[in-house]
Amino acid sequence: MQNQLEDRQQLNDLMNGWMHRDLGNWDGLRNLFHPDGTIEITWFEGLASDFVDGSMRMGASDLRTKHLIGSPAVTFNASGNKAILETNAMIIGENVKLNLGCECHNRFYDLAEKRDGVWKLFHRQSVYDMGTFTFPLGPVEIDQSIVTKYPREYAALAYLLAQSGFPLSRIFATRGSELEQKMKTSAQIWLNAE
Repeated sequence: MQNQLEDRQQLNDLMNGWMHRDLGNWDGLRNLFHPDGTIEITWFEGLASDFVDGSMRMGASDLRTKHLIGSPAVTFNASGNKAILETNAMIIGENVKLNLGCECHNRFYDLAEKRDGVWKLFHRQSVYDMGTFTFPLGPVEIDQSIVTKYPREYAALAYLLAQSGFPLSRIFATRGSELEQKMKTSAQIWLNAE
């Protein structure tokens, strides 16, 4: 029981470590993932190490982001060395030059592994639940022909990213979607494989 409590605390700390991204602590962000760790979110798919490099470019742009992270719901495998984490989060973004922002409620869906006694992320995905535009200095015009290309749940985030030079390459999972179900089925297979 004590070991599982320690594991849960390590995993909770891992989720809260996403703060490193918002603060520009790139080594801290890189350290959340195993060397072969991958990530697939709206604007990036690939190795986590390349994601950190992309985040550095984003950090130097007019786009600012902040993530509010909840505590994860954790499901361990029988051996206790793998876990699925589903974590409520909120992505807040703003392009200071465009005077345009967004808030997007999502759930990070992470596969984590304990290697050499240390938990790190093996694969991060996200399910997008709902989102809206924000206007820090008053309303600005939104190009409806662009924003309606994206699922409503993350259309505001996708629009802000695309207008900021970080376009999306495909459709991502939304609450209750077939993509979410496939993601969860695949994760269960991974969790139960020895």
